[in-house]
Order: sequence, then structure tokens, then C-alpha cells
Amino acid sequence: MKGFDQVCYIKNVVRNPNIIIGDYTYYDDPVDSRNFERNVLYHYPFMGDKLIIGKFCAIARDVKFIMNGANHKMDAFTTYPFSIFSNGWEKVMPSMDELPYKGDTVIQNDVWIGYDATIMPGIQIGNGSIIASKSVVVRDVEPYSIVGGNPAKLIRRRFRDEVIDLLQELRWWDWPIEKITDHLPILTSNDFTQLKGLVS
Repeated sequence: MKGFDQVCYIKNVVRNPNIIIGDYTYYDDPVDSRNFERNVLYHYPFMGDKLIIGKFCAIARDVKFIMNGANHKMDAFTTYPFSIFSNGWEKVMPSMDELPYKGDTVIQNDVWIGYDATIMPGIQIGNGSIIASKSVVVRDVEPYSIVGGNPAKLIRRRFRDEVIDLLQELRWWDWPIEKITDHLPILTSNDFTQLKGLVS
């Protein structure tokens, strides 16, 4: 990104087909912003799970996405994964349906994820949400919510229901970039009257 070497549009650098990134979503890391995939952990192809991140998201340094491959079988007497070490232990390889599987991890649009936050497998984070630094997100996050802590809890909603409903209806992130550019003075304000004027 011009003038911000530590910021990278992730869509341009991700190679894993099971990581799907929307336009203009960026990762900010002064060490190596182009290596976003190192933050997607335990993402084994045989699991088939996807990390899906929408458009216009801001992801800070050291955010971690824990994927389903991190899960161990929990209903046996031991959680130790003997089967991955061979030596005859592979005979106790669990089947896929015996392993905990939470599904795809989905981050919607216009989400800001703060420094060193951790997102657990199968989490759904709604449009316009903010995840505080160092949070551990273990439950789905409603649109336009601010959550923080370990485990992350709701701090507050960003706006009243009427504003959230309108933003969800407008879906500005799906507009052509020219329309977004034309309406930046409204989108970067908190003038609800002007926002209502954008409904066509």
C-alpha cells in the first residue's frame, strides 16, 4: 500500500484456496504484512474448513485464527493424538466424524480485529464489529458489536438498532468503488439523517 509498507491487501498475497478474502481487507504488520497465512493455524487441507473474510476489514498484527485442525478427540479417556506419530499408533486414527468440527470461520465486512486477538474455529463475526486487542473470541459476534476480553464478551453495540438495521440494508461494502468514493463524507461521519438519504 503506497506510503504504508506495513499494510497489505491480503487478497493479493494469499495462496491457500481455503482462505477467501474480500476486496480492500488489509493486514497491518511491520514485520511481514505479506505473510498473513502464518496467522491461520492448524489449517490442514484434509479438514476442508475455510477462513472467509469479507470486504474492508482491518486486521492488526499477530491476530490468530485457530482452525478445526487444532481440535483433539475429547470423548475418549485421553486427548493425546497417538495416531499422528506412527510406530503402530496409527491404528487408532480417529475418523473425521469423531473429531470436533465447528465449520467455517466467517468474518463479515467492515470488521476491525485488534492486535493479538485470537478467533477460535467456526466463529461467525458480524458486519461492522470491533474485536478488542488480545481478545479470545469463542462465541459468534453480532453485527456492529464491540467485544473484548478472554473469553470475549459484549462491551456494547456500536449504534442503536435503527442505525444498525439501515447499515445492514445499505450494504455499502457491496457498492461499486466509485459510489463508495462519492459517499465517503457520509460513510466516515455519524450523521444518521445523511445516511438515511443514501437509501434508494
